[in-house]
Amino acid sequence: MKKKFKSNLAKFAMITPISLWMYIMVALPFLYIILISFMHPGTYGGVELGVTLDNYKELLNPLYLVTFGRSIVMSTAVTCVCLLLAYPFCYFVAKKNDIQKKILMSCIMITFCVSMIIRLFMWINLLRSEGAVNHFFINIGWIQVPLKLVYSNMGAMIGLIYMLLPFMILPLFNSIEKIDYTILEAACDLGAKPFQSFINITIPLTKPGIFAGSVMVFIPSMGLYFVTDLMGGSKTLVIGNLIKNQFITARNWPLGAAMSVILMLITYLLLKAYQMAGGSMDDLSGM
Repeated sequence: MKKKFKSNLAKFAMITPISLWMYIMVALPFLYIILISFMHPGTYGGVELGVTLDNYKELLNPLYLVTFGRSIVMSTAVTCVCLLLAYPFCYFVAKKNDIQKKILMSCIMITFCVSMIIRLFMWINLLRSEGAVNHFFINIGWIQVPLKLVYSNMGAMIGLIYMLLPFMILPLFNSIEKIDYTILEAACDLGAKPFQSFINITIPLTKPGIFAGSVMVFIPSMGLYFVTDLMGGSKTLVIGNLIKNQFITARNWPLGAAMSVILMLITYLLLKAYQMAGGSMDDLSGM
């Protein structure tokens, strides 16, 4: 009895700090955002007490609906491009020996050691009208006029793809590495062509990685407003930009909070869809 009591006390002592951190740093801010989304905006910022649904009605404004739609379309495009880039890379790395795998994956992970802002400014210098990329294309005769690769929707997408590609690679590599290649060999012996084996065997076996990577790319791509601000300029507005503008520029906290609640709802629905598709939340938390 005494040992059981000590064991329970030890578990309580371990769980309590984590639970308190989750309540204070996660649950309370979420609750605060939800509460102020139903309040009136203050004259000079902040909120005024009172319950209203006007903030959610304001979201039906065509301007906001277009921005939400654009965000979803852009996030979908970014997710698809990341998947198309990450899949062959992960398949290539998975076939290497252990040392080569560690070296190649370290090349992906080392990017996290450099500030995102610094990396974005590097891309701006490369892609601007007088940058190295346009200069190279003009010199080899592919183009005559510099391409508009930054301060546009294209620039925003390039920035998001670059930032979020590692989040697609990590779960995808995890799934591809676990493939039993004897199954593919058996399919080949039975007359299946490489493309048929890829479609009917490889892709179904790597679905957990595809779903996990897609969720981990799609959700952040709607909220990384600093990427669209720097690479897209003022021409690219997504949900994250709207929320930032409402809190900082327009000083309309309740409307910004209502947008945040909608973004959280979209995130929740995506995670539920991921679970219904057979994905495990451990796959996401373990990346």
